[in-house]
Order: sequence, then C-alpha cells, then structure tokens
Amino acid sequence: MKTTLTSSIALAALIGAIAAPAFGQSLRLGTEGAYPPFNYIEADGTITGFDVEIGLELCKRIGQECEIVAQDWDGIIPGLLADKYDFIIASMFITEERKKQVDFSDPYYLAAMTHVLPKDSDITEFTPDSMAGKIIGAQGGTTQADFAEAQYPDAEVRLYPTQDEANLDMVNGRIDLMVGDMLPMLDWTTKTDDGNCCELAGEPVTDPAFVGDGVGIAIRQEDDELREQLNAALAEIRADGTYETINDKYFDIDVYTMK
Repeated sequence: MKTTLTSSIALAALIGAIAAPAFGQSLRLGTEGAYPPFNYIEADGTITGFDVEIGLELCKRIGQECEIVAQDWDGIIPGLLADKYDFIIASMFITEERKKQVDFSDPYYLAAMTHVLPKDSDITEFTPDSMAGKIIGAQGGTTQADFAEAQYPDAEVRLYPTQDEANLDMVNGRIDLMVGDMLPMLDWTTKTDDGNCCELAGEPVTDPAFVGDGVGIAIRQEDDELREQLNAALAEIRADGTYETINDKYFDIDVYTMK
C-alpha cells in the first residue's frame, strides 16, 4: 500500500493576487486515508476523497506542488508538530483543546455528530440512563469519542483505531451503537452494502464543546503565512465555483453551509 502521492500540479497555476509562499519546493499535506468519503486509499494506492481534492486545489492556488502523506489518526497532530508534513486536511474539528497545540484555517466545512444504530435496535432515547450498560463504539482520539465518554459515563465505550474498524464491529453485532461524524456515517449507511445494516438516529449533535467551530486545516502555530495563504485560496475556490464542483462529486448538500 502506498503512503504518499505526488500530485502533478503545475506551478504556473498560482493566482495573481496571492504570492507563492516560501515553503520550499513543495508542501506536504497530511491526511488519514481511512475516512471515506473525505479521505481514503484506492485499490491502486492513490489517496483521494473530498479532503484530498480540496487540499490539492488549495495547493494549486498558492502555487505549490503537494505531496500527500498518510498518517494514522492518533498520531496526526504529533506528526505535524514533528514536521512530517506542513498542514493537515483530514476532517478535523476546530476545538479549543486542539488550538492549544495547533492553529487552524477558516472552516472548510461544517460538522455535526450522530448516533448510528442497527435497524432492528430498540434504543429510542439517548440519555445517560438509557445508555447505561450499552456498548458504544467510536474512533479513538476523536471528539466523537470524547462525547461518548462524557455523555454516557455508565456505558462501555470501545475505541477503535479507525472508523472502518468501528463500523465492522457494528455490522458483526459486537456493539450496540456508534457515535460518529454525521456525513461519513450518512454515506456509510446509505451507500454501502455493509452500512445497510444500520441507520442514523436521534438529533444531530451540534454542541460546540464537541464539534467546535467547524472543520479546519491544522497548521503549526508559527506558520502564520501558510494559514493566510490557505484562507485566501479557500475563499477563492468558494467564489469561483471550484469548491461546489468538488463538493458535488461527494455530497448531495453543500457541506460548507450544510444546506
């Protein structure tokens, strides 16, 4: 399995209003590669998905080639701080806790969490009492895991290295429900054979304490210039319709506005 991919983006594609930053010959874009449809690895080893396509377009707009680096989620912020890559675009919620370690771009999409249940489940409420004794799955190191542990202290919360592994245990009946990011869970339950077992349930979870201020690109705190370059490029692709074109390949709604 490949873990890096160099895009064929031409340096001539920089926009006139944004000068190319002095970050070297290329930027390194860190992503997980295990979170479809946002980032995932194709059978040929190519890393793709909504996050990746947005990231490559932003690199193009600031006049940089991009090398994509796949990194397991639990090490993704440490990898940035250790200079394994220059920025992270991996559906990361902007939270106060994460701001202690990294800076963020403007949000590039909005976010909410959801509960996922087997279609034959008898669970109808999502209160601490109703979850007592239940087995809840979530991806470790995520705000979804933080939410499950904080909201359901009397449940058994099982944490998984990847969302795919949590999904597999749900399919095989090893957990009673999951807490996950709403868009990937909607995609899984409506567009995959395995996900047909299950459905979204309850109201979307939009508490800023857990979903933060949207989803942003993480940058090292000293990289102010790169943050501003990415923000300007993001505004550019929103304005000229490029963002919409990428969005519509993956979603039936505008994830930037959730409408």
